Amino acid sequence: MSIRSEQTSRRVFIGLVLASVVLLALVVMPLATALFLAAVLAGALHPLHLRLTRLVRGRAGLSAGLLVAGTTLLLLGPVAGLTAVVVKQAADGTRWVVQTVRSEGMNGLIEHLPDRLEAPVRSLMERLDVDVEGGGGLGEQLGSQATSQGGKAAMAVTGILSATGSLLVQSVMMLIALFFLLVDGARLVEWLEEVAPLRPGQTTELLLEFRKVSVAVIVSSVATAGVQAVAAEIGYLIARVPQPLFFGALTFFIALIPAVGATSVCLAASVLLLATGHQWMALFLAIWSLSVVGLVDNVVKPLLVRRGMSLHGAVVFFALLGGLAVFGPVGLLLGPMMVAFFLALVRIHQRDYRPDLASPPEVAAAVEAVKAEDEAKTAEAKETPPP
Repeated sequence: MSIRSEQTSRRVFIGLVLASVVLLALVVMPLATALFLAAVLAGALHPLHLRLTRLVRGRAGLSAGLLVAGTTLLLLGPVAGLTAVVVKQAADGTRWVVQTVRSEGMNGLIEHLPDRLEAPVRSLMERLDVDVEGGGGLGEQLGSQATSQGGKAAMAVTGILSATGSLLVQSVMMLIALFFLLVDGARLVEWLEEVAPLRPGQTTELLLEFRKVSVAVIVSSVATAGVQAVAAEIGYLIARVPQPLFFGALTFFIALIPAVGATSVCLAASVLLLATGHQWMALFLAIWSLSVVGLVDNVVKPLLVRRGMSLHGAVVFFALLGGLAVFGPVGLLLGPMMVAFFLALVRIHQRDYRPDLASPPEVAAAVEAVKAEDEAKTAEAKETPPP
């Protein structure tokens, strides 16, 4: 084969590879988030999967099924419990409102409101021309509002159902992918090691770096949510928020949602206290949520992620914020992963491709000695009491 035909064949092959990458991206894109989260969970659960496989006598499928079932319970169990509590409270409240209106009318219902809310509600009823004695004008007003806003309400309900259905599909796909990655993840890593155009061991090193970062981010997120929930629970007990255990549990799960955060639950509870006439407690809880609960997320999480990634705290902090700003909630994983990926490539390049840039053993030993001396001086300065 001539040189010209060899170059043409190589160019055609490169074109086919690029086309296949584009087509593969189009296929994977709708489920990219689900597959990415499944890969992260599979890497984090891999050591547990190996231990559980040994306990069930080498049946990897059974071990993966148990882990997927456990993950499903951890994700859906608390959500179902909180939903049941909310539905029960809403049903009880609706039943009480209906019974009060039937027995005492709208005027009786308004009289049951806190003093701070009674005057604004009566003013609103007057503007709507509602008969507070009989309540008949209220039904007509609600009926006309429902008729005029029916189209918008239908569109809103359709959007909510569509988002819920999409979230359900993504969750199911993530669990299915998690099962197969747990069962065949080791073989997939071996295949990537063979086909990747890197030196032996480099692909595995990068994947291990990804796993270390993902475990650090997951553990730090759960731990930070727990610390925020405890801090918020202290504020709820001091401010005498009704149902403090429910609000504490809600704070924990909302804290796992980056776009919302635990502070929003605390602020909602402070608004509830303000509406019921406890303005000083509401002010205390609002300050507590912004100064204590909100500060935990900005301090504890970078510190915990730093311990798992061996990175400077400032780098971790900006990686979390940058990933969140660019990719949304999943950026809390992607941001630190990209930073760790870059640093791993720099380390591999220095070690395997530019050994002349590596520090000689005596220089490295001298640097470590200086670091140890600085740490000893810092510890001694902390222990020495001020004059």
